[in-house]
Amino acid sequence: MTEITAKSLVSLAELIRSREASPVEIMQAYLDRIAEINPKLNAIVTLAPDVIEKAREAEAALIRGDVPGPLHGIPITVKDTIETKGLRTTSGSALRADFVPDRDADAVGRLKAAGAIILGKTNTAEMAMDYTTDNPVFGRAVNPNYPLLSTGGSSGGEAAAIASFMSPGGIGSDLAGSIRIPSHFCGIAGLKPTVGRVPSGGQFPPSIGPYSLGAAIGPMARSVGDLKLLFDVLAGNERAGNREDPASAGSPGGRGSLKGQRVAWYTDDLVSPVTVETGDAVEAAARTLAHAGLSVVEERPPGVEQGHYVWLKLFSRASVVLLRDEYAGQEEKAGEFIRWRLASADKTPTASLDEYIGAWLERDRVREKLVRWMEDVPLIIAPVGATAALPHDAHKVLVRGQTVNVFRAFSYAQTFNVFDLPAAVIPVGTSAEGLPIGVQIIGRPFEEETVLAAAAVIEEAMSGAPNPRSG
Repeated sequence: MTEITAKSLVSLAELIRSREASPVEIMQAYLDRIAEINPKLNAIVTLAPDVIEKAREAEAALIRGDVPGPLHGIPITVKDTIETKGLRTTSGSALRADFVPDRDADAVGRLKAAGAIILGKTNTAEMAMDYTTDNPVFGRAVNPNYPLLSTGGSSGGEAAAIASFMSPGGIGSDLAGSIRIPSHFCGIAGLKPTVGRVPSGGQFPPSIGPYSLGAAIGPMARSVGDLKLLFDVLAGNERAGNREDPASAGSPGGRGSLKGQRVAWYTDDLVSPVTVETGDAVEAAARTLAHAGLSVVEERPPGVEQGHYVWLKLFSRASVVLLRDEYAGQEEKAGEFIRWRLASADKTPTASLDEYIGAWLERDRVREKLVRWMEDVPLIIAPVGATAALPHDAHKVLVRGQTVNVFRAFSYAQTFNVFDLPAAVIPVGTSAEGLPIGVQIIGRPFEEETVLAAAAVIEEAMSGAPNPRSG
């Protein structure tokens, strides 16, 4: 890797503003890195053909004295489910293999308005429906830490590209942990915002119907400072790129200093056990916040044990309806996972309308109780899931003597989609095999700044922890 591709987004922005490095030099370094590494990882599936031209335009703007945006001239990658004008966006589906959008998703538009250059599109699960990144259009993405392991899904290509220094940062989407699980598997940072904090239009599958309760587009990067820079741009915050302390919990969304705020941590949601190392990482993160002056207690928040089951009631059937509509008469174009999902859909009896509405009411009642509880405990520390990165095509995992199916094993991530709370993931520990273990930091609705502030404190304290990445 070159020195440039190892730098953070924040550092790249400084280099460009100070004219210490040109956008063309930076872009070429990333293209060289992709040519070297991507054939092994299959993380970036489509390169934008005009990136050098765009970099030259960014350089010319600086020479003219134009005021640069916070991401001026910086390469950014985008998950292949999120639309990019003039650049193929397949959602990993053979149905959309040749689809070229005529407009940008709103989130992509905000990145471009801030000066970012779209470098390319990153691999995803077919229709963003799986915890692995494999599809019939581009095939499988490979974990940069160990090729026999999954990147996670469905934003796995984005996580792998960032972890292996082929991209400084980008955006993914998350309905059941699809930003947080790949970040955890690959050893990077990711943020699932509150629904509505970042515009969600222009992605496929769309965030409509039941999905609109918990699906979000969010940033992925190698550090909390970079997450904050991207999030400020995506959320339309006026202070985007102002280089303030990333540990600040200022408004909007924040409630002042972290010191003295209450934090609860837990490692058992009564749905899935977690590995010893996972529990240790959560406790270490909580202990770090205690040392920073926060009031920390081990306590399971009310209702989190219901999150997994409510997710299945609300979102699982919606996925079946969407897939049946999209693949009707073209079932032969479905990949392995989608074929299995459609074939197995009716093995569980379909809920009646009253049962479905009852599940929706249950979700709102439990969420209200949890959010009220968080008035006094504004931060939660939790696992991302039961274990570190899994082998490709794993369907079950053995944890502390219990066999758990993979979807259930990541109940900890699904819960905060169900209850629509902002959640960041940062690498904190490692497994016995040396794989990264991420920890979730969860906050109250629309308080992403407080979440990122707490994550920055933990990141700084954990900065010496090993975090293997592709070299």
